[in-house]
Amino acid sequence: MPKIAQKAIDMPASPIRKLVPYAEKAKKAGKTVYHLNIGQPDIETPQVALDAIRNFDHKVIEYSHSAGFESYRTKLAETYRKGGLPVNTEDIIITTGGSEALIFGFMTTCNPGDEVIIPEPFYANYNGFAVTAGLTVVPVTSTIETGFALPPVSEIEAKITSKTKAIVICNPGNPTGYLYSKAELEQLRDIVKKHDLFLFADEVYREFCYDGAQPFSVLNLEGIENNVIMIDSVSKRYSMCGARIGALVSKNQEVMSAALKFGQARLSPPTVDQVASEAALNTPQSYFDNVVSEYVERRNIMVDGLNSIPGVFCPKPSGAFYCVAKFPVDNAEKFCQWLLEEFEYEGQTVMMAPANGFYSTPGAGLQEARIAYVLNQDSLRKAVVCLEKALEIYPGTIR
Repeated sequence: MPKIAQKAIDMPASPIRKLVPYAEKAKKAGKTVYHLNIGQPDIETPQVALDAIRNFDHKVIEYSHSAGFESYRTKLAETYRKGGLPVNTEDIIITTGGSEALIFGFMTTCNPGDEVIIPEPFYANYNGFAVTAGLTVVPVTSTIETGFALPPVSEIEAKITSKTKAIVICNPGNPTGYLYSKAELEQLRDIVKKHDLFLFADEVYREFCYDGAQPFSVLNLEGIENNVIMIDSVSKRYSMCGARIGALVSKNQEVMSAALKFGQARLSPPTVDQVASEAALNTPQSYFDNVVSEYVERRNIMVDGLNSIPGVFCPKPSGAFYCVAKFPVDNAEKFCQWLLEEFEYEGQTVMMAPANGFYSTPGAGLQEARIAYVLNQDSLRKAVVCLEKALEIYPGTIR
């Protein structure tokens, strides 16, 4: 029988979904499972987007332009400019989710064997995108003790080699919720400029910043306009994860022209999803104000609750809807699996994502788990109680 490709063997399994079979078995056994493992918000999708789908009356669902409908790109550029980002229609390619945007970016800027530096822990699928493009991820470790702040410049520069082509960040961050400051981004700008690198920034959680914190986009960094590539998506902003629409945004027209060829190879992004996403741009600010207020409450319930449990430490994030907590256990992945297989409290248990899957460095994050506070407040309170009760009886708890 023919053998599959090495690239397929190298493609990592998702740490977010790898425990799904255990969760399904727990549910079949009658347990209530609080899903804190995946960033699928329960926030309602804006009505204007749903109405656009209901009212879609085209007789043919046809291809769009490979870069996306011009009307959508123009309106999206206007929205960016209202938010202070210097973006024009020609600076945007609509993609099938933010995932495709990053893959297009990698394929356009890097050759097989090139390296990309990423502060870890990072969104686990970046590993998969790198494998797809034939790249090597070079991690530089941020620590839970600093709240996952940007590692020192010296540590980042020490990772740069002749094969280094780009630095990749997520801001605000998945899985940590850390929000890079303007000063930190300017440090990255100086590195990128000094070593002539690309800077990729995944800014899909830009609307979700808390406690008065304001996001600073890489598109506003002066002096590296042609080095910067921003990744965007409707998934989290409008709670439209199933509408696979993202965007590749850059002022570098050589990059955009080359990326469009990859877009042409897959013909077009989804037509109906683009219609819904364009309509979503009419979402009133009150929607975001309410969502941010809700996430602040959820964050406080989860983070304060975790930190009240003996031995647990969880930095309070300033953005997104994730946090990473360190648990007093021998191995967080074993603990997460044990929660689903062997534990219940009043018929309930919790599903988390082991954080070691968000690190590229072997052995890192073994006591940590990522938590998505995307459930209602009552469920989050119950989940915290479950975790406290579980740690009291888990055989691997370090006391």
